[in-house]
Amino acid sequence: MKSKLLIIFLILIIPFYQISFSQEEECADETSTNIPALVEFHDIMYPIWHTAYPSKDIEALKSYVDEVNKKAEKIFNAKLPGILREKEAKWKKGVDEFREAVNKYNEAAKGSDDQALLNAAEELHTKYENLVRIIRPILKELDEFHKVLYVIYHKYLPDKKWKEIKNECNSLKEKSKKVLEATLPKRLEAKSEEYKKLAQELVKSVDKVCKAKNKDMSKAVEEMHSRYEALQELFE
Repeated sequence: MKSKLLIIFLILIIPFYQISFSQEEECADETSTNIPALVEFHDIMYPIWHTAYPSKDIEALKSYVDEVNKKAEKIFNAKLPGILREKEAKWKKGVDEFREAVNKYNEAAKGSDDQALLNAAEELHTKYENLVRIIRPILKELDEFHKVLYVIYHKYLPDKKWKEIKNECNSLKEKSKKVLEATLPKRLEAKSEEYKKLAQELVKSVDKVCKAKNKDMSKAVEEMHSRYEALQELFE
């Protein structure tokens, strides 16, 4: 009898855990800013830019064409994870420019103009780096906050899952505090004062979310999202 009950229990509970794990994996994929195709392309960009280009090894540059095309195709077909949805327009524009650079590299590799090929290699590197910058977080602290905000704003808020939002309060407070305490890189130091003001507003908005009653939760989350966007726009 106990064995039968155990089997019934497992039949009922296992699908639940499978669904839970599946949802966690889906969420993890959506909140990752990693683009595997970009990482893979670096494997061929590195020898082009750091070895063949500086030594003007034309034969080596020509020999990389097939690998460039193969890895570039993956970038052309890459889809951004949900957390990068606001960068979709910039990404598409960047990919179009990168595609043009790949075409120029192909054409130059077919010809006999060595300088044209060197110029094409330089442009390929520039357009590749531009794509990397589009998805690279300005600050790791802001990126970590966004990962929590993304789930709240795009998953919990539309379904009015107020309890789940409240459960994220400790994480929101911890990560927003780190955003406030973060130090901007040297190239952005001139924006430090404005950054601190906007970060303080973000911290205040988090506090409002955590204190909000259910009827006020939607407004509070929208404000928090707007404060985050203001910080992002500071670097654009």
